[in-house]
Amino acid sequence: MAEFRIAPDLVAAENDKRAAALKSDYEALGATLARRGVDIEAVTKKVSEFFVAVPSWGVGTGGTRFARFPGTGEPRGIFDKLDDCAVIHQLTRATPTVSLHIPWDKADAKELKAKGDALGLGFDAMNSNTFSDAPGQAHSYKYGSLSHVDAATRAQAVEHNLECIEIGKTIGSKALTVWIGDGSNFPGQSNFTKAFERYLAAMAEIYKALPDDWRLFSEHKMYEPAFYSTVVQDWGTNYLIAQTLGPKAFCLVDLGHHAPNTNIEMIVARLIQFGKLGGFHFNDSKYGDDDLDAGAIEPYRLFLVFNELAEAEHRGVKGFHPAHMIDQSHNVTDPIESLISSANEIRRAYAQALIVDRKALADYQDSNDALMASETLKRAYRADVEPILAEARRRTGGAIDPVAAYRASGYRRQVAGERPASAAGSGGII
Repeated sequence: MAEFRIAPDLVAAENDKRAAALKSDYEALGATLARRGVDIEAVTKKVSEFFVAVPSWGVGTGGTRFARFPGTGEPRGIFDKLDDCAVIHQLTRATPTVSLHIPWDKADAKELKAKGDALGLGFDAMNSNTFSDAPGQAHSYKYGSLSHVDAATRAQAVEHNLECIEIGKTIGSKALTVWIGDGSNFPGQSNFTKAFERYLAAMAEIYKALPDDWRLFSEHKMYEPAFYSTVVQDWGTNYLIAQTLGPKAFCLVDLGHHAPNTNIEMIVARLIQFGKLGGFHFNDSKYGDDDLDAGAIEPYRLFLVFNELAEAEHRGVKGFHPAHMIDQSHNVTDPIESLISSANEIRRAYAQALIVDRKALADYQDSNDALMASETLKRAYRADVEPILAEARRRTGGAIDPVAAYRASGYRRQVAGERPASAAGSGGII
């Protein structure tokens, strides 16, 4: 029996306030969808079985290059982070796994596993960190890690990734995500070809250490912290990496790591087509990087990404099981509330994609009816599927309105009294 940081009786009482309205809304939506030939029960079942991992670092307050303003009741370490992650899953029933970042979350692996088990949480992909220096490390990553010109620095970075695999094996993880900040800030600073050759050689060493049932995710990013060039800068380079390394290597798509107006859903389709879509880091952005909650700016784009995923699911693409994780920074909101909201928005996009009329869409595409093909997608996107999301949560023991239940619980006030206030920090996200 999992431990609950919020009393189940409180969640039940909050649900009782909203149960009658939800029943009415769910029945009305069911009737509407039935006229379209959609079984609301089938959609609700799929939504209730769709999960997204939360990042351990996401429950802390983020920041920018200029400043970080601490929030109240911030977690003091990984075990506090897991408590916060458990609250998110208790209320949403959508986030049963946590993704750890080493060395930020470094602790005894057996203790991590025991804590996760007690809270009813599992562990998603491990994340290595060679984009910043850890206290006491012998070689700095200021000028790169896996692509560094110095062999000893590259070896140190490889060894760190191998350590992440070992920790992951103990806690039950099945994947390693590698994102590097390597690149250059000035033209001529780095030899593009040699840097990529060094990176591939280092990644090959990591790949060889993967257990048979693990996957390796490489993640591309257009810029930052290197502002002239990055070694893994786009999905094409990412695909080359996955192809070069082997069948256990896949591409990770972070929605915030692309140039403005990039057709991310088309990238998703290409990677699915060639069997190299590993998974996602969900977030949103206005100008650059993953600084906003999923669905905050471009919910239609999120839906279009899920349209490609639902299409692949509908076609029965062999071996199709992408990993899903939230990766965002929370500068001015309660991180728990933002992660609850994001999990809900991700499920919303999935539910909307499930009710797309696939046959009608295919017919319009085959007849070059651009307007009606677009309208078919918009019809699904415009549907208010909130009753499906709420019912999926209710049936699995979550909250009909998770943010309202969270606020009613007073959890933030409680942990603020348990955890010492953080001092204002310098720039940089947690």
